[in-house]
Amino acid sequence: MRFYRNLGLILVTAFATITHAVGVRSQHTASTTARGSSHVKSGHKSTATAAKSHKLHGQQAIAPERVSEIQQALIREHYLPGPANGEWDETTVNAMQKLQSDQGWQTKLMPDSRALKKLGLGADYSNAINAKGSSFAAPPPASTIPAAQAAGFTAASGVHQ
Repeated sequence: MRFYRNLGLILVTAFATITHAVGVRSQHTASTTARGSSHVKSGHKSTATAAKSHKLHGQQAIAPERVSEIQQALIREHYLPGPANGEWDETTVNAMQKLQSDQGWQTKLMPDSRALKKLGLGADYSNAINAKGSSFAAPPPASTIPAAQAAGFTAASGVHQ
């Protein structure tokens, strides 16, 4: 009986020590910025480290020339009324979201590559390193593949028709 009492005492002490150590490490304090808004700041990070972790990455906005191209394509496809103004405004965002939802795609605030390709505004690879002498045309139809080669493809895929 004495063994179980001592074991219980050891476990309770160990649990209390671990709980206290975890609580100290994850303690958060609220601080107020110069603008008056409050945010949670970890107790063990320096201000310089916290500032570095909030850097913005990637493209933050679309250039006005590109917005005009997108708007003209949306107008051509009857998703956007009126002339292109080069501003990524609410009307343009709504038109892009409508295009993407009509295709069954996720609607995002920024256009994705599928939407741009659908509008005929996909990436231009004409200046790519390996672009000389190549064509970026669609592949030839499957009916132009020789029958023996098509049979080999079918056999290799494991699909039996």
